Amino acid sequence: MTTPDPTHSTPPPEAARAILVGVDLGRGEAFDPTLDELALLAESAGDTPVARVVARRKAPDAALFIGSGKADEIKLMVQALGAHTVLFDQAISPAQQRNLERHLGVPVADRTALILEIFAARAQSFEGKLQVELARLQYLATRLVRRWSHLERQSGGIGMRGGPGERQIELDRRMIDDRIKSIKERLKKVQKQRATQRRARARNGVFRVSLVGYTNAGKSTLFNALTKAKTYAANQLFATLDTTTRSLYLEEAGTSVSLSDTVGFIRDLPHKLVEAFKATLQEAADADLLLHVVDAASPVLTEQMEEVERVLAEIDAQHIPQILVYNKLDLLEDNQRPRQLQDWLTRVGGEHGGQRLPRVFVSAAGGEGLDELRAMIASLMQAEPVPEYAGMAQEGGPDATSADEADTDLNPQDLPQDRSDPQDHPQGRTG
Repeated sequence: MTTPDPTHSTPPPEAARAILVGVDLGRGEAFDPTLDELALLAESAGDTPVARVVARRKAPDAALFIGSGKADEIKLMVQALGAHTVLFDQAISPAQQRNLERHLGVPVADRTALILEIFAARAQSFEGKLQVELARLQYLATRLVRRWSHLERQSGGIGMRGGPGERQIELDRRMIDDRIKSIKERLKKVQKQRATQRRARARNGVFRVSLVGYTNAGKSTLFNALTKAKTYAANQLFATLDTTTRSLYLEEAGTSVSLSDTVGFIRDLPHKLVEAFKATLQEAADADLLLHVVDAASPVLTEQMEEVERVLAEIDAQHIPQILVYNKLDLLEDNQRPRQLQDWLTRVGGEHGGQRLPRVFVSAAGGEGLDELRAMIASLMQAEPVPEYAGMAQEGGPDATSADEADTDLNPQDLPQDRSDPQDHPQGRTG
């Protein structure tokens, strides 16, 4: 299925015109038939989507991923629309990328490459730039077999590193490996510095709270609203990459806690990227409490929450107590708004699925619900730890299999539901 991009307008001269491609492989794999998130990624990278192509296959084509027929169709679109690049929503192999570029005549990138490009543009701190460079090099190391002719030339001889006959590609790979080792050593020093800072906060008895959530859920806006900070916040994916920590005074507890804003998560976030950002994500792993920020107006909020849970498990932070913060309350229609701002919800995904979690609805942009959130943080901070929140669940309401059904007047069906019609999906919101 081929459709013009609904968000397409005449791009500025410097913007690359991009055709978006998604392939539904079935097999229970996550797939966005609207390609809305890929469009947001493309726009965040500075590209302008001009068309979207959705295909269905039982398995990827070994050579062209999408098959020769669909590749021919996209080639005609590239020529007709004057596209500069083709972006795939799934990961493609180095060989598939090379074959597609030869066939289509324009650069081809997959979701991982697009995320890395955005990360490279957004990283501000020394630590963030190191982490992005590490992830990009690890990605590049698997894709050295490219169309460039210099990689096929032979080198060697007296005084040449690597000995006679070593191919240029092997020298390039060795240089990348050396650079990766160097960056990892430098990141170890950064991690030690962060660990020292965390130990100092622990010795001072500071309660540590970290914001986590899907990208563009409004974490930085919430961080600014709570701490009066001026962290960069925008209606775009991965607006924040570097961890920022500020003191948050809780009047209800008569003390301050440290609040950290961390990088957002996204579907199919590459494992190597999570690994590279371990130093940054460690703030979440070492927290005493996680504020899991959810875009309450998103039609795919359940899938986004499951993805956050997956990454939390990957960094061994799934056991840390959570408060679910349903943000962007101001964007809900009147018939979707909850009748009360606080309730309990059954946790989704991971080994702790089924656990009862406290939930609060807020509008970080408008301020609604922030007092209730501060009070909830203070309450959890002062309470004795109770496994699986069992005791607190009894205080919050009767035990039940579904917190939505038992502890709140809000009908779960009132919240935005998953939809497959591109016209129904919001393009992105500020929170």
